[in-house]
Amino acid sequence: MTTARKTTTVFLTVLCGLLLTIVGLTQRWPAWTWVALALLLLVVPAAAFRVSLLRRGSMPVSFEEQLTASPVERTEYHVSQVALPSYWDDYDFVFSATVRWYLVPSPGNDPVLNPAGLAVEAVLNRARAITEKREPGRASFVQHELSGVLSRMCPDPTGHLQAMAENISLTLLDHDQERLARLAEVRKDKAVWEHQRKYEQSRRQYLGEDVLKDTGSAVVWWLAKNDEHVEKTVADLGLLAQLTSAANDTDIPERLRNMVPQQHEEPTAQELLGEDPAPTAQEGTAADHLADFFDAMGFAQGDARRTIVAKQISEIIKTQDRYETAEDLIRRFDPPTPVTPDNGEGPDSPTEAPEDTSRP
Repeated sequence: MTTARKTTTVFLTVLCGLLLTIVGLTQRWPAWTWVALALLLLVVPAAAFRVSLLRRGSMPVSFEEQLTASPVERTEYHVSQVALPSYWDDYDFVFSATVRWYLVPSPGNDPVLNPAGLAVEAVLNRARAITEKREPGRASFVQHELSGVLSRMCPDPTGHLQAMAENISLTLLDHDQERLARLAEVRKDKAVWEHQRKYEQSRRQYLGEDVLKDTGSAVVWWLAKNDEHVEKTVADLGLLAQLTSAANDTDIPERLRNMVPQQHEEPTAQELLGEDPAPTAQEGTAADHLADFFDAMGFAQGDARRTIVAKQISEIIKTQDRYETAEDLIRRFDPPTPVTPDNGEGPDSPTEAPEDTSRP
């Protein structure tokens, strides 16, 4: 500050001297005036400087120059393809980012030889604290979360520096992403199957415990389903009774059995081919029915009338092209008489059957 005042005083003195010299030359001052002017230019600045020092006091004032703080040096380091754990075992995030930091001056700290290592470690620890609590299927969401958390300068655990990260990328390995996609499809299919199963169970419970609990409940349900068509519901009482009994594994009530429609047997292969169906033990053959007829008429066994009538009926049946039934009647009621030859052959010798002259 003193040097600056001296320089200003000298500058003003020289300027005033030049101005007075110009005025004296133009006005043609006498010679003694120039001597007085020179003394005045020397005395006045010295006196002014002396007066300014006296006004500030006898004790000198010390001033410290305020230096501009040196700019903080920031450096960066790029980390790529670092595996960070997720909430699921064996499914790691892949982390990439640009780490930035600056050293914090502290007189008690030891010098840092590798600040990049400290900065990267600090950033990775901050990132890991978040990723290990997140599921791997939300990688894009966790990436934006990390971008917000790691965007602030935070001190590392040692206190030597502060670090942050930018240009953050968080992904999954391709095969892990494919597995997650397959797992998601399986979970969705399972959810659909569970809903279908519960729906079927609910329907069975509704039908078994409510609709088909008894015939009365089934009738009311069927009446509501058919828009209150009473006639149709009454016509279907037998079917509803059968359905209810089958659902509850019980017999049809006695009072409803007369309403159950008779079941028609499915056609056999012979009937489908147009052939006569084979007689069953329950139905009986035509010969059996004819024998019952003869018994009812009082024609006892060995009565000749049984043979005569059977032959007449067989002839009538032949006109209807039922030859097998006609022959069955003849074999039943007019069997051929075995002939024993006189040539000495045994009774087991084969004999010719009499020719059936009744068949055209």
